[in-house]
Amino acid sequence: MNLLETTAYAAEGPGSEAGIFQLVMLGVFVLIFYFLLIRPQNKRRKEHQNLITSLSEGDEVVTAGGMLGKITKVDDEFIKVLVGEGVELRFQKSSIGASLPKGTIKSLENGK
Repeated sequence: MNLLETTAYAAEGPGSEAGIFQLVMLGVFVLIFYFLLIRPQNKRRKEHQNLITSLSEGDEVVTAGGMLGKITKVDDEFIKVLVGEGVELRFQKSSIGASLPKGTIKSLENGK
């Protein structure tokens, strides 16, 4: 036995199978990540973009902050929303959270 000479021996066993298994598991994690995080986020972003482009005067909307009102004017980046009698506020289009069915504001006012 020579103390200065070192010899490395390859381990025998399922070494190549473990490498393939790790690649398959990595692929599975990428697919799970895509379907649980990326795809739903893209879908929500696309729906919100369609909502913003379809805004028109007379639509009833709710802002991201919870303000309810009726659109009176639409510009390129901003909209004017009538939130009360004689009270118009200007919002960025991207701050609109949802569009409501027509008559929602009247039904809420009559319900008081």
